[in-house]
Amino acid sequence: MRYFALCSCLSLALFCGVGCRSVDGLSARASGADLFPGEDTIPIMSWHCITPKNISVETYQELKDCGFNISFPHTYSFADAKNALDCAAAVGIRTLFMCGELDRSPEEIVPQVMDHPGLAGYHLRDEPHKNDIPALKARNDKIRKIDSRHFTYLNLLPIGATDPFMPYVDYINYCSKEVETPFISYDHYGIVNNQVRGTYYQNLEVFSAEARKLGKPFWAFALTTAHGGYPIPNPAQLKFQMYSNLAYGAQGLQYFTYWNPGTETWDFHDAPILQGGKRTSVYDFVREVNEELQKRNFVFMRSKVISVHHTGKVLPAGTKRLEKLPDMVTKLNTGDKDAVVSVLQKNDTTYLVIVNASIHDFLNLEIDFKPGVTRIRKDGTSVPAEEYCDRFIVPPGECEVFGWKTNAAN
Repeated sequence: MRYFALCSCLSLALFCGVGCRSVDGLSARASGADLFPGEDTIPIMSWHCITPKNISVETYQELKDCGFNISFPHTYSFADAKNALDCAAAVGIRTLFMCGELDRSPEEIVPQVMDHPGLAGYHLRDEPHKNDIPALKARNDKIRKIDSRHFTYLNLLPIGATDPFMPYVDYINYCSKEVETPFISYDHYGIVNNQVRGTYYQNLEVFSAEARKLGKPFWAFALTTAHGGYPIPNPAQLKFQMYSNLAYGAQGLQYFTYWNPGTETWDFHDAPILQGGKRTSVYDFVREVNEELQKRNFVFMRSKVISVHHTGKVLPAGTKRLEKLPDMVTKLNTGDKDAVVSVLQKNDTTYLVIVNASIHDFLNLEIDFKPGVTRIRKDGTSVPAEEYCDRFIVPPGECEVFGWKTNAAN
């Protein structure tokens, strides 16, 4: 899933029915929160979650304990894929269904699994190119004709990796319109050689904007398995990726990978779970990050992006500088350091999300508000912002969140 092709696959699916567009352009039934009716739970999927020979109720419970509620195992036979469905259902999560039989004969396979309680949806393809789309459209149509309650999933290429002479925006639109899925997804791993790559935020800018134009939610990734120049992730790097995704409006989060892939081509190492089944420190990093994200889930799920800007001396490529303070904010200064400043709106509440866009340096955030603003802490509790001074020390990759009633500034 990655600029390298590790198998022909991708991720995840929403398990809900087709719905109508809401006023902000997103389909209410297709939003990530609808995976969990009545809740704001963030869909969090493990890519390459458990190898077929290790699929069991015990390993699926371990996956759930790490904070995952969707699994995507690379299962190539129907028997293995069915076993994954059974184990996922047994522990109360769901799985993205994948096997060779589904690719070859969807008309025969879909009726056998469409009512399974462990089913999230159907895998189509990872990182398709333009010439792959006609066949994927045909397969998608066959699946959707039989089962419209579960969804197919297609994960798209990152910026700079698509077909020559096809602009990235055209690629997103062509794939998304030809192969109808309830949300769109892409992977772009932002940390290489312990530095944030120059196109990371540019890709987030373009992809999130196109998702809004299409009226679809989008899902994005963090990298958890080291290889090549991609480092063993620490909590700051994981939070940097996930909070950036959420600040841009992502409605689902994905990790590549959970179980260490067996291929030697890319020297994969130090995944959350090693090939032999033992945990690494990354397992606990991911578990802790997922727990924190879910405690703040009500901020992000079903929220509408009002604006996303950046601060700092030098802006990342493709981003826009913050020129006007959000409502209720009387001061906001990050010095010469880059921060993501996102304004989200949900029902009658406006949220201000500020992400430290450095994976190395602390951010000195000077911020002050009019009365009536709350600070939403990591544990999800809210306290009046006026109880704090006007300076926050934000560690690398971390996020400060504030909220107020949308009409409070009037």
